[in-house]
Amino acid sequence: MTQQIKSIADYHKAYQDSVTDPESFWAKQAESFTWKQKWDRVLEWNFEEPRVKWFEGGKLNITENCIDRHLADKADQVAILWEPNDPNQPNRSLTYQQLHDEVCKTANALKAHGVEKGDRVCFYMPMVPELAIGVLACARIGAVHSVVFAGFSASALADRIKDAACKMVICSDYNSRGPKFIPVKKVVDDALAMGCDSVETVLVHRNSNEPLDWNPAIDRWWHEEVDHQAAVCPAATMDAEDMLFILYTSGSTGKPKGVVHTCGGYMVFAEYSFRNVFQYETGDIYWCTADIGWITGHSYIVYGPLLAGATTLMFEGVPTYPDASRFWQVCQKHGVAQFYTAPTAIRALMAFGDQFVDSFDLDTLKVIGSVGEPINLEAWNWYNEKVGRKRVPIIDTWWQTETGGMMITPLPGITDTKPTYASYPLPGVQLELVDNEGRVIEGNDVEGLLCITFPWPSMLRTTYGDHERCRQTYFSTFPGKYFTGDGARRDEEGRYRIIGRVDDVINVSGHRMGTAEVENAINQHENVVESAVVGYPHDIKGQGIYAYVITQHPVADQDAFIREIKAVVTQVIGPIAKPDVIQVVSGLPKTRSGKIMRRILRKVASGDSSNLGDTSTLLNPEIVDELLKGAKP
Repeated sequence: MTQQIKSIADYHKAYQDSVTDPESFWAKQAESFTWKQKWDRVLEWNFEEPRVKWFEGGKLNITENCIDRHLADKADQVAILWEPNDPNQPNRSLTYQQLHDEVCKTANALKAHGVEKGDRVCFYMPMVPELAIGVLACARIGAVHSVVFAGFSASALADRIKDAACKMVICSDYNSRGPKFIPVKKVVDDALAMGCDSVETVLVHRNSNEPLDWNPAIDRWWHEEVDHQAAVCPAATMDAEDMLFILYTSGSTGKPKGVVHTCGGYMVFAEYSFRNVFQYETGDIYWCTADIGWITGHSYIVYGPLLAGATTLMFEGVPTYPDASRFWQVCQKHGVAQFYTAPTAIRALMAFGDQFVDSFDLDTLKVIGSVGEPINLEAWNWYNEKVGRKRVPIIDTWWQTETGGMMITPLPGITDTKPTYASYPLPGVQLELVDNEGRVIEGNDVEGLLCITFPWPSMLRTTYGDHERCRQTYFSTFPGKYFTGDGARRDEEGRYRIIGRVDDVINVSGHRMGTAEVENAINQHENVVESAVVGYPHDIKGQGIYAYVITQHPVADQDAFIREIKAVVTQVIGPIAKPDVIQVVSGLPKTRSGKIMRRILRKVASGDSSNLGDTSTLLNPEIVDELLKGAKP
């Protein structure tokens, strides 16, 4: 196993070692894994092209490290614990031995349908164990998995299938998600009708007994193809730099980018970050509430925990079904030790009231985490008081699909925590703040644009099929650096706080203001559930502040409410941060990963409804019409 940091002295030493001699540091971590052949060279890199190679020449298979190497002492330990959407249904669990057998059987089924090393396989499935099994089966035979969240539209799914030229699609017949029953196979059928000519087989996992359309030429039932296969499948020999998966992330241009991660470096960093950030110990039940359709699910539901020999909980449902106590009921039921969720979920549960959390025994919790966006102060405090009971450290993690693993985070019980600050970089993560011209901003109590100056093992290698786009997006703004696209503040002690995307920073009369900061202030109004702030052209200030606000209760007197919000913001930040326009809305346009699609908000705020771009991938596309109708000049 990789080294586990246990004290602040350990952290400082590990960080120093990782900066002064990165190759030796990461080689030492990598040596704890099973390699078929040791690497020739630890690192080769050039951020200009960009070209990054870790452990080149090393031969391995990540599934041998996720599963096989644990069989000697953990064969009977639960690897995956599954909590269904319906709390009245029984749980399922897979031991490491059972997981091994199912992965091998599924891998053999894939091979029987002509899936070979390097072929791309698209997944469009609910959060059931078969999704994790299928992903690992791909990795077992060297196929490249591309998981698409099972909620994207047929058009969005088709775009991703075509971009990766997927040979197979693996889906369910129907999804159970909260009170909804979703015909997933039909979405796949509709996508395939849009010209996905590369697809030869659709493997369908039966998740219900409902009828569905069937194309005998390409459709196959999972149970008929998998169940009779042999439970042994030799793991393909992969080079450390062979592709492991493609994961599509929204780009500022609208067209999704296929972020490519490779086998060796991703493996080492996923395990190292999981073990240290969650301070995982044998016997702990670990739960990340994300979907495997997102990078959080890849790194911290599947790969990181299994590489560490952990028990990882998979949850099929949503936090508010059958009511807003579901998360806490599951934590109590399974004795969860580490809990990792998103601020969006925390704010939603806050709005339902404390009675849904107060009655549950959460004494087994040792770490509670936040991921996906900067957590605002009100949500941080509620999470700390109501879930952590003021005794459990909060890890407010910052990272990206492109980074593959966590970059900035407190280490629970080791480093300090400060509300709304992601805190300190993990070992191996070399950060820099620069100004708009790329000049380095030295010292503390400063803010600037967040860059990473040295490669880390789990960083993206390219964008699939378009390396120039990778260069342009991440490496061209500030030559020689990876530009995160985020602004950040470094406080007096060197902690980092993510202000927000650079295009989410508003310049009001020459004052740079992070949208997250203004939103944090607005959200302190007792009747505000959530807000989103964007800049819009202002004749005098250059940019004005336009705020979209969701209220907990209907507002009788809009003018008084707006005055109250401005007073709160003035009190928290100052008069310069007062929103110029406040629009009360019932919802915000969000992607299915919970991120607010701010380009739509900016278009509405600026009075430009001519080209809103693709809204089909929104969770709630209908909200766009409401925003346009209620827009204020």
